Amino acid sequence: MPCRNLKLRAQTDRRYIRSTYRSNRFILAEVTAPHMHADENANRQRPPVNLAFVLDRSGSMSGEKIYLAKQAVTQAIGRLKAEDRFAVVVYDDQIDVVIRSTRATAEAKQDAMRLLGAIDARNQTNLGEGWLRGAEQVARELLPEGVNRVLLLTDGLANVGITDRDELANHAAELRKRGVETTTFGLGADFDEVLLQEMSTAGGGNFYYITDARQINDFITSEVGEALDVVARDVRLDITAPHGVRVESLSPFAFEQVRKDRTVVSLGSLVAEQVVQVVLRLNFPLGEMGDETGVVLSLSGDDAESEPLSWEYADGRTNDEQERNAEVDRAVASVFAARARQEATALNRAGNYSGAQAALVGVAKRIRSYAGRDTVMRALVGELENDAQNLAIPVAPAALKEMHFRSYAASRSRMPDGKAFRRPQS
Repeated sequence: MPCRNLKLRAQTDRRYIRSTYRSNRFILAEVTAPHMHADENANRQRPPVNLAFVLDRSGSMSGEKIYLAKQAVTQAIGRLKAEDRFAVVVYDDQIDVVIRSTRATAEAKQDAMRLLGAIDARNQTNLGEGWLRGAEQVARELLPEGVNRVLLLTDGLANVGITDRDELANHAAELRKRGVETTTFGLGADFDEVLLQEMSTAGGGNFYYITDARQINDFITSEVGEALDVVARDVRLDITAPHGVRVESLSPFAFEQVRKDRTVVSLGSLVAEQVVQVVLRLNFPLGEMGDETGVVLSLSGDDAESEPLSWEYADGRTNDEQERNAEVDRAVASVFAARARQEATALNRAGNYSGAQAALVGVAKRIRSYAGRDTVMRALVGELENDAQNLAIPVAPAALKEMHFRSYAASRSRMPDGKAFRRPQS
């Protein structure tokens, strides 16, 4: 699906860079998906979806969890049309393809209800193999103009088969390049949130934290609803920069330097009216005072004009006294705060309470140095200092997961519950 009608807005935190040593400057790039008018919605032919539901049926999923998960999948399948496809895979230490990829006909939906009803929880957790079998079902029937996605639900750790985070994330990245996205759902207090976040980030999908089994249906329904409301697939932000300028995405999206002068940030699929912000850090080489340098941002496949940004080399005093862009500073502060919170939750879980506190205090101090009188950034500093006190002692696993997940959602421009942020266009 071409990325037509997407809007791109880009701005930088400061105009000048230093001539005598390498400077860091930040860019806030905002991508907005097109609005869908009511009359368009009535006649709109949405792209078909090709989904694989991959359910953990290990022993910890017994009882209410597995019952509600099966119910949620059944309801999600019920929303699909005959031109859509779905598959169902369940796993413990063994993997079963309950329903091979099939058209979502009335008969197939009835079969799904019957076959899901017979599934029960047992044994250990071969998360990696179960997920890959689901991805295989999607890949076999890949819809070039459709939304191809694996939805993985688990409440535990990957303890059989592939268990290495980097290896699983690398598989997710390769699948994304082939057109198969990965969305993950972590249920309860015992799953590996770092693994699920890395898989979804590399896989171009989303990550959700489900605190209570009774919320499973809401989260799966919401994610399937987003898949049905996609208006742009495989959205990529291209940054073309001159020799010597290093570009890095601080927001948790997959990014890659595809050429010496070109970096690509993969934003995945966007739904109608969705707004995504990406914070980039640029590191500039030395230069002559008065010279200008710049970058060009664009959306792959989009017909809209590119967004150029430029900087001028200047002396130290000019750099020190230059005006700052508060909107960009707030976005940068929010991303650094999110990263610090995730680092602090990992340190707290490992028993390094002083390290967790130091991680948050250090970022709070850095933000305070440029916050000035800005009420948003000053409030963020206060929140970080309060979090530092809270994480200076042991914290319950569920509370750590909640902080980790909310930080992820904020840095991905999503709502606190992980759902897409939408800003209606005028």
